[in-house]
Amino acid sequence: MKAALGLLLAGVALVSGADERRSGRDTMTPALRALQADDTQHPAQLALALGRELWVSGPKSCASCHGEPEALRGAATRYPAWDRGLLDLPGRIQRCRVQHQQQPAWAPEAEPLLALTALVAQQSRGLPLQPPRGPALDAAASQGQRLFTTRLGALNLSCAHCHDERAGLRLGGSLIPQGHVDDYPVYRLEWQSLGSLQRRLRGCLNGVRATVWDWDSAELLALEVYLARRSAGLPMQPPGVRP
Repeated sequence: MKAALGLLLAGVALVSGADERRSGRDTMTPALRALQADDTQHPAQLALALGRELWVSGPKSCASCHGEPEALRGAATRYPAWDRGLLDLPGRIQRCRVQHQQQPAWAPEAEPLLALTALVAQQSRGLPLQPPRGPALDAAASQGQRLFTTRLGALNLSCAHCHDERAGLRLGGSLIPQGHVDDYPVYRLEWQSLGSLQRRLRGCLNGVRATVWDWDSAELLALEVYLARRSAGLPMQPPGVRP
């Protein structure tokens, strides 16, 4: 009976074209949703202010090439991308810093890197994620999908076990989200700071007691490509706020 009902509901969804995906912000408390929606109270406001300072800093500033940050509206919807290798949005900013500004790369999760990432991502609020296609990206997405469904670590869990099979249930008092990436970077209250998607993924690996992949590793970038495609079409609202 349950199986038949499941097939019936799946058929209804296919016929109606219903999209049952939910952003992680939809699983938050009303107070946290209000906090994310209020720019005057958003906990990432200081980081965004730093991002605007950095945008115009130096003889080869971001502004000297791109003008105002608002000129990059839509840019964040198209990452990760392929440009002589896989790049997520922080990776693009790092490449610009090294190649065009002739400055040393920042460390992963460095405050200025996150600040600029949040500033650029913020310009795409309300736009749907539109991850690009191409042979190299398709191969990365396939690798990312395999990783998403592969059991890892001492707990022998995959990403799919939590974010597909158990999405909507509770873990430690919090709802398990579907694992979409429409609001990154996010300010997590447990971190008391902004963090990238790679930081979140590395935290999950640590949580299942698996080997934690290196920053910007092929595995992390492939998983980012797959997650972006899995979230395609969802409207962005970065930077997010999470528990």
